[in-house]
Amino acid sequence: MNLLTVSGSPHVHTQQSVKSIMYGVVIALIPAIFVSLYFFGLDAARVIFISVAACLFFEWVIQKYLIKGPVTINDGSALVTGVLLAFNVPSNLPWWILVIGALVSIGIGKMSFGGLGKNPFNPALVGRVFLLISFPVQMTSWPLPKGLFGSGLTDAITGPTTLGVLKEGLNAGKTVQEIMASPDFPGYINDLLGAQGGSLGEISAIALLLGAVYMLSRKIITWHIPTAYIGSAVIFSGIFWLIDPSHYIDPAMHLLAGGMILGVFYMATDMVSSPMTPRGQIVFGIGAGLLTIMIRVWGAYPEGVSFAILIMNAFTPLINNAFKPKRFGEVVKNG
Repeated sequence: MNLLTVSGSPHVHTQQSVKSIMYGVVIALIPAIFVSLYFFGLDAARVIFISVAACLFFEWVIQKYLIKGPVTINDGSALVTGVLLAFNVPSNLPWWILVIGALVSIGIGKMSFGGLGKNPFNPALVGRVFLLISFPVQMTSWPLPKGLFGSGLTDAITGPTTLGVLKEGLNAGKTVQEIMASPDFPGYINDLLGAQGGSLGEISAIALLLGAVYMLSRKIITWHIPTAYIGSAVIFSGIFWLIDPSHYIDPAMHLLAGGMILGVFYMATDMVSSPMTPRGQIVFGIGAGLLTIMIRVWGAYPEGVSFAILIMNAFTPLINNAFKPKRFGEVVKNG
């Protein structure tokens, strides 16, 4: 009697699909979208709309006329890339630079490798880093927020981010305490709520955390990468802070300022470009956390999240190879 039915993979089925996962990420990003609209107004809406529209357009064009395969823009992946790219740029970025970033994200970061499921790097981060290197002035010109918790200044006035203020102050010979005592320094509350200069999606830690809770509860992401990423960043930055608090900021400021929360929960957890196994994901998160703090402390840029995640994306195949799950019936050799 034949007791086994042999068939091709996949052998484990779930109610989730690519479409449901992608649109789940979009739902998780809604609080941060509303915060960006509140503080940056129509400029935020313009950036998000152009980024999403350009990503959808370029994916459709490439699939229809270059790859000549099935068009999959309805699966939500290009939509997520568009929103995340918009979240990684300032609200005053010229439209044509944003379109270039969308082309790089979709054309180079995703479709050149064969499309969704085959790209080794997070597409939105590929576009963001390309723009940062190619257009450093436009990508580091940060409009100051306005609104209930904002400065009350117009969008035409720009200023440095929290991490930028710290980097400039430390390079000028000031202590962390002197920098944080300045009336221009955003502080913990503004970093938490969003009243600070920065990219659209990184200004409000609490809005991003609300979305992260939603993704964890829906099992869109798992705890492994975020916990390892945050844990290693906190421990590593905490060591520097304990050694010399006058020249290194505390771990809480590292978490709230810049793109740490955005990168940890929304880009490092990308299923395609991160390791498959839980142990591999923990190694990935630890590496990304260490690299982020190293770049922030010793690098030329005040921020290091994008570079850290892309570097660890490159190591993902090696991590997958080192932490392969045991195959059914595999015999483990000793000695």
